[in-house]
Order: sequence, then structure tokens, then C-alpha cells
Amino acid sequence: MRRQTPFIVLLAALLAVSSSAAAWTGALAVAAAGPAAQAPETREVILATTTSTQDSGLLDVLIPLFQRATGYEVKTISVGTGQALALGERGEADVVLVHAPDAELAWMTAGHGTQRLLVMHNDFVIVGPPNDPAGIRGAASAVEALQRIAAARAPFISRGDNSGTDLLEKQLWRQAGLAPAGSDWYLEVGQGMGQTLNVADDRRAYTIADRGTWLSRRNTLDLPILVEGDPSLLNVYHVMPVNPAKSPRINAAGGEAFALWLVSPEAQGAIAEYGIDRFGQPLFFPDAGRSEAELGASHQP
Repeated sequence: MRRQTPFIVLLAALLAVSSSAAAWTGALAVAAAGPAAQAPETREVILATTTSTQDSGLLDVLIPLFQRATGYEVKTISVGTGQALALGERGEADVVLVHAPDAELAWMTAGHGTQRLLVMHNDFVIVGPPNDPAGIRGAASAVEALQRIAAARAPFISRGDNSGTDLLEKQLWRQAGLAPAGSDWYLEVGQGMGQTLNVADDRRAYTIADRGTWLSRRNTLDLPILVEGDPSLLNVYHVMPVNPAKSPRINAAGGEAFALWLVSPEAQGAIAEYGIDRFGQPLFFPDAGRSEAELGASHQP
């Protein structure tokens, strides 16, 4: 083994000290810069949204357009509105797209979101077996239809998942002066809109659905629309970026980019066209820049 000269030994020691000092300097710089320096901006955006936007197929059109326009990659979590809002509240999503205005307003008041933008609307419908055993076809209102279903003890399938659809349904039962939970004719399945429609079809039962999901699945269902057009059945969607103060993991820039893109002319045009080629009518109507008052929306707690 060759013996190192004093000069080489000294040079190695100096290099070691220099390397160590540089490492410490770098570590101190990262620590001083804070979390942002340790976690560079991600190009992934986590979207928490409702099953209706997924089951209707709308997201299959919108998300690729957004990704091409911005370079972000979207990870979608499709759940009920209540669960989507909870994900945002816990800082587990960057942006939420939901349809339960009263719950949304409470969420915003609690400081969970940075802004709330009106995106689009469609409406809810009451569907059921073609022979309509409860005789709800032609009912003057959704509330009257539910009263007839309860009086006939006709099977009714509820999502029972704290979704926007579920919240609307429960509100209508309260307005009807009824509490059907626990009744032998009333079944809560805890499923998304598409699966709830499948259960109702299998059991020849009534249910409440958003028109978009019903249209996208009508060829596989024997559940005609029996009640529609009641102002209480209006279905309004808002997008809300999550407040980055909820968690250092939140991609605030990405969440805001998605929200602002949804109200852009490109996205609103895509929403206006979606469904026309397959169903002869749009599944959703774009509303960027409008207010719920212009839509005739009315919400009761």
C-alpha cells in the first residue's frame, strides 16, 4: 500500500472540511427558505368532485382539455358532495367541484375555500317504473310526488351518501312533512348516482337523479322521467379552490388554475356542447359570470 505524502493528506482534509461546510450551508439555506424550498411545486392537481360529474362522462371531456391547456395532471376523487367537501377541509384535495349550495356556503364561511365560482347547472328529475304504481306522473311538484310515493308505500331508493343529490332529497322529504328513513319501502344504498339508478331499475323503484347521469344511462334503464321542471329540482354546480392554509400539501396554484379554467370560454363551450351529439340535448348548461338568482335558484336549509 502506497504511503500518502503530507501534501496529499492536507489537501484531502481541506476538501473534506470544504465539502462539509458546503453541506451545512446548503442545509441551512433550505431550512431558512421553509417548506416551499423542500417541496417544489407539483404539476398534479387533486380534484374532489361528485359522482354525477364522473358518471355523466363530463369529466372525461373536461379534464383532458384542461391538462392540454395548462400542463397540469388531474387526479380525480369522485365521491358524494359531503365527502368531497370533507376532503377539502382536511387538506386532501386542491379544489372541489360540487352541487350543494347550502353546504358550500357553510364550507366557505368556515374558511375552507378561497373563492366560489358558479360553473353550470342542470336539474334533478324523479324517475320510476313505467307503470308508476304511486301515480306521481303529472304531480304538481316534487314534494307532492314524494307524498304520493309514501302514501302508496312504493319502493324508493335513496343514495344515502350525503351527496348533493342526497341532501336535496332529504330536504324535499322535510318539506313534505315526512321522515321515511327506516320504512320498509325506503332503501338507502350509500352509492353514487349511477349505481343508485341501477338498484332502482333492478327493484322497479323510484329515485331522484340528476338529469345528466340519467341521460347518460337511459338506454340501459327502464326508468322514465315522471316528474321534472319543479324549480326546487334545480341542480347548481360551483368550483372552489381549497384554502392553502389547510395543509402545506395543497397545490394552491394548481387548484386555482383548474377553477379559473372551468369558467373560461374554452371550458364553458365544452360544457354547452357536451351530450348534444349523443343525446340530442346538453347534459349541463354553462353559467360562468351569472348568479344563482338569475337561474331562479332557491335553497332552504
